[in-house]
Amino acid sequence: MNNNPRCLYENTFLAFITDSPMLVLGALCDNYHGEARTTTREAWKSEITILQEVLCRCEGNGQIIFEYDIPRLGKRVDAVLLYKGIIFCIEFKVGESQILEADVDQVLDYALDLKNFHKFSREKVIVPILVATEHRNSSSVIQMSVYDDKVVNPLVTGKDHLLDLIIAVLNRFPNEAPIDSRWIISPYAPTPTIVEAARALYENHSVEDITRHEADDVSTDRTINYILQVIKESKEKQKKSICFVTGVPGAGKTLVGLDVAIKQTYQGQDKPVKDEGAVYLSGNGPLVAVLTEALAQDNYKKAREKHEDKKLTDSRREVGKSIQMIHRYRDNMLAKIKNPVENGVLEIDPEKAVRMEQAGFGEVEHVAIFDEAQRSWTHKRLAEYLKRGGTYGNKLKVPNFPVSEAAFLIWSLDQREDWATIVCLVGGGQEINTGEAGITEWIKALNNEYRRWEVHISPKLTEAEYAEGKVNELLADNPNVRYSEDLHLGVSLRSYRAEKVSAFVHALLAFDESASRLYQEIKDRYPIVLTRNMEKARKWLHSKVRGSERTGVLVTKEAARFKPLAIHILPSGDENAVHWFLEDKVDTRSSNYLEDAATEIQVQGLELDYTCVLWDADMRCENGGWHFYTFNGNTKWNEQFGNSESKQDKLKYMLNAYRVLLTRARAGMVICVPEGNANRTASGFWEDSTRLPEYYDGTYRYLKSIGIEEI
Repeated sequence: MNNNPRCLYENTFLAFITDSPMLVLGALCDNYHGEARTTTREAWKSEITILQEVLCRCEGNGQIIFEYDIPRLGKRVDAVLLYKGIIFCIEFKVGESQILEADVDQVLDYALDLKNFHKFSREKVIVPILVATEHRNSSSVIQMSVYDDKVVNPLVTGKDHLLDLIIAVLNRFPNEAPIDSRWIISPYAPTPTIVEAARALYENHSVEDITRHEADDVSTDRTINYILQVIKESKEKQKKSICFVTGVPGAGKTLVGLDVAIKQTYQGQDKPVKDEGAVYLSGNGPLVAVLTEALAQDNYKKAREKHEDKKLTDSRREVGKSIQMIHRYRDNMLAKIKNPVENGVLEIDPEKAVRMEQAGFGEVEHVAIFDEAQRSWTHKRLAEYLKRGGTYGNKLKVPNFPVSEAAFLIWSLDQREDWATIVCLVGGGQEINTGEAGITEWIKALNNEYRRWEVHISPKLTEAEYAEGKVNELLADNPNVRYSEDLHLGVSLRSYRAEKVSAFVHALLAFDESASRLYQEIKDRYPIVLTRNMEKARKWLHSKVRGSERTGVLVTKEAARFKPLAIHILPSGDENAVHWFLEDKVDTRSSNYLEDAATEIQVQGLELDYTCVLWDADMRCENGGWHFYTFNGNTKWNEQFGNSESKQDKLKYMLNAYRVLLTRARAGMVICVPEGNANRTASGFWEDSTRLPEYYDGTYRYLKSIGIEEI
């Protein structure tokens, strides 16, 4: 018996069946973190008895592992059997006679996690088995998944038929190569969804086991360590600093921000370190709402398991301290300024704020992480918003507000009298709303007002998709700039099956000839298919998802003619996004129902396993280029063109909207370009002039020319 931190018990079959059940139980209890509850101990007793009876009748030797850790899912699989080249994942439901779909999904999730992320399992046959101990029937059909990835569709049985099922599997796969003897310590390289990652980080205060570590270029560690070092030096030298982190879509920028916030706040301790906190801030309402609710539900569930007297509202409030909407942080500082603003200068009103010894008039956190910093508001948009009294918290009117949102946020941290660090997480080509300033306003503010701040910057920030390629020019005369490759995340973690998806999407949108080559490189591991029929798209998605994987339909907010395809837009409001992303597949509000389509506003920063991008007539390929249209709400599409700044911004936002939609899927996507309506009425007029085939055909032909396979 070997005490391995990845499990609670492991042994050979021969040693296990000769051990006394109480000895095995003692090992499980000794290695368990905390005190195992009575129900847990009783379940272990049953599992030990069942498996000893089964394995004593198996020929040859194998390895048994109890409670093997699945870090990405934050759970342990009840038992793993490594036997004659096959990996059996077994989940027990002791005392149960019914087979529940959620339980089947659970054991399938374990198998998929091993297949996708566990090095010594990737090429092996993996068999997920659900054992509802009192169930009287057993699976008899051993069927492989549609992926041909050596994962067997889940098998279900009761305790009386488990041996028969194992023998049937061995007969089905009689000649499998031996499993690596180091299986239990295999490298584990997961790519969690942002919700899964946030849950793991919040619970464990560690990122070590939940992100990929097979190569430096796909690890977020170097970026996190660089930022933590900047924070450390800022504290030691009592200075102000700012870091700009860039990354391709899905590279883990939000994960970096959450990890820095948690490491800085907890520093390896169970409770926050006094006066050392950090706050993660985002202007993305759906993202904050989904993360906060997911963490609050986890927090509440764990409190109930410990019999603590805690309400869900208490958990939401606790989580909300470290993950906030940027507007709330901004409004706390707005409440402290002199109003009206005089001579275009922001000043603290001593009658509205109390000066603290170290924090000065600033907030309590030394470190503020701003996710999607490129989406901070321009001076014009913020000034108009505050003039109307539209502040998030108290409807305070602030006429003649003098600076952009980026400048105000730097000013806010600058009010601290000791030290501060700002971390800006920057997505290239992802500004999707009018009034989003991009990264230029941050750079201008540092140059004009905060030149003593030390600037740490990713070299990628100098490229065209960030600040229109003007960063070098803007920072040319700033002596406090430090460039580091460690501040760029160059590989997408979202698309774990194909790391070149973001490059393919960039080439597709840019009409770059490399799109065809990139598609051929990724299509086998990351399927991207094309259809003109929404029902075919739905059928394809349903054929792909397994276990608790998520799927959903995506459209741009400018899309207008989706109702004929039985698609509705997900209503605005963060609560709707929470249901869409978090409810399971039996809830009609779930994304998996493929009825409500989310827009770029609702999905930016989040992800699904499989998506359908419904390509409407708002962006069309015509004469070798993109043309953009808006629907007038009644009868026709109007083309957007011209050289005015507002028109150019509009075109940029629409192009970026499709960039966001095309990079939301972790495992694959279908692109649906409708055929339109070619029917005419009896009098010869178009039956639906808002959906003419010509509005869609050019886009379809372009995508087809790249080589995207049609279903």
